[in-house]
Amino acid sequence: MPCVECMLKMSGNFVSPDGLVGLFGSSESPLLLDCRSQADFTRSHIKGAINITLPSLMLRRLKKGNLKLSCVIQNNEAKDKFNKLWKSRNVVLYDECSTDPNSNPSSIIELLLKKLNQDGAKTSILTGGFPSFENIHRDHCVGQENVEETIFGLCNLKISDDSGNGTSDSDCDNVNSPTAMSPFPVEVLKYLYLGNARTSADIGQLKKHGIRYILNVTPNVPNKFEEDNDFKYMQIPVADQLSQNLSAFFPEAIAFIDEAREQKHGVLVHCLAGISRSVTVTVAYLMQKQKMSLNEAYDHVKGCKPNISPNFNFMGQLLDFEKALTGVDRTSGFTSCSDSTNTKLVAET
Repeated sequence: MPCVECMLKMSGNFVSPDGLVGLFGSSESPLLLDCRSQADFTRSHIKGAINITLPSLMLRRLKKGNLKLSCVIQNNEAKDKFNKLWKSRNVVLYDECSTDPNSNPSSIIELLLKKLNQDGAKTSILTGGFPSFENIHRDHCVGQENVEETIFGLCNLKISDDSGNGTSDSDCDNVNSPTAMSPFPVEVLKYLYLGNARTSADIGQLKKHGIRYILNVTPNVPNKFEEDNDFKYMQIPVADQLSQNLSAFFPEAIAFIDEAREQKHGVLVHCLAGISRSVTVTVAYLMQKQKMSLNEAYDHVKGCKPNISPNFNFMGQLLDFEKALTGVDRTSGFTSCSDSTNTKLVAET
């Protein structure tokens, strides 16, 4: 870790707990980034803070300096707040460091400071970290009993490292955004296509690519041609949210895709925007059927469509899936913040 002097040059300055409270409610009220674990954040954190829990899989991309921070914020309210304030307000980062002001900040803070400063943000570190602040200003903290009053951004992390170098204006979860409107369908393997909701309703594109099987990974996008005997559907009613367990449906989804390809029929795997849920299922298929590692499968799909962004929760499930397939545990340092929820698979056979 760098010395404190180096960090001061990088971050601009430190702010004390009293100094931070003095800024609350003023025109200089800062944007707070909590860099502790999700468990610590849930237990207690400063009101209004956005939690950033980066797994080891994401740290490599952050170190490259090409991770668009706003794109990994799944919560729309948190994303809007970040995009609105990061350029105009001081960004204060804190972690669980000791009360010694000469303690080195965490590696996550170091990387975030570097990225934010590169993008022109004004940054500071909270002296002593959260323990010192909570000890002095508990009334400005919020705990588990009323966490719904605060912003939970950056829990559903999305891998979206090469889509841009900025820290602002991203809308990765919007089907109408330029990111989501990239050309579809995308051929991942022969007969296997990745698409979005718009693709699934485009009869011309479906027929052009010989697509007769459609795997719909959403709870509410309609199966447009369900009454047409030329198409066979399977629907997985999973939302792109923290609590969803998509991996429970991997076996059925993989079998559905395999059936189509064995019959030399095109199969479209789609969700709403075509960048998270559908990508997760497609990566799982490559891992099992093409004997690829998670990194190999992810890189293959990314090579076909550079702006894919599976959320953090789904990436954790893919890591678990890799362990189940290979017996090798590569999840060390990957902190999951998911609650598995079984959802009934709806399929037309």
